[in-house]
Amino acid sequence: MRTIDITTTQNVTIQYELADLKDRFLAWLIDVIVIAVSISIFALILFTASTSERIAVYFQILVLFPIILFYSLVSEILMDGQSLGKKALGLRVVKLNGRQPSLSDYLFRWAFRGLDIYFSIGALGSVLISSSPRGQRMGDLVSNTVVVRTQPQLNFKLNDIMRINTIENYEPKYPEVRRFTEDDMLLVKQTIERARKYPNERHKEAVKLLVDKLTTEMGIAPPKSDYLGFLRNVVSDYIVLTR
Repeated sequence: MRTIDITTTQNVTIQYELADLKDRFLAWLIDVIVIAVSISIFALILFTASTSERIAVYFQILVLFPIILFYSLVSEILMDGQSLGKKALGLRVVKLNGRQPSLSDYLFRWAFRGLDIYFSIGALGSVLISSSPRGQRMGDLVSNTVVVRTQPQLNFKLNDIMRINTIENYEPKYPEVRRFTEDDMLLVKQTIERARKYPNERHKEAVKLLVDKLTTEMGIAPPKSDYLGFLRNVVSDYIVLTR
């Protein structure tokens, strides 16, 4: 899974998982279904009321073309970088500079959608998303945006498991970790990685706050030092006790 570090305007670095081609295709497919269902509902209502040619023309001008042309643009503007498909897949459009995408950013993404998806039958967008380091299609490159996961997948690496031998010769220190979820452990791992990669005061404070939260939930006393060691131990215990 490819990741990207984005520094926000508050100078806090956040690591995101980049959406891959499969996720973006599925999000697009869901949007196509939403568009098709919406058009079908409007058509049923209008043509049930009248079957005149004038109604058919009005339907094309006022319903069919606007929904097909502007669905993605309006969705991303109104839903903060998401369409219904992206929301269903847990994806979002974000700026590489950490700022909120502007109206012009969404317009650029929408303007190049035809080239990326429709005129090239998806070939150009697929090649760019698969081959570019940040998974960007042409619209993303022009608007300086990327599509990321809002809820990253939990993906313990093989060497996380290899460092722990077996349940028989590993003695967990914190059996209380069973009460946590995999998403909780993902947050712990991400906090460890960010604190290791960016050893500044903000991340040290984040580590301390996370340690306090975990120990309160587990009903144990917080460690007096080596907070990162404590967090690593929690992750190791979780892997052993839940696998």
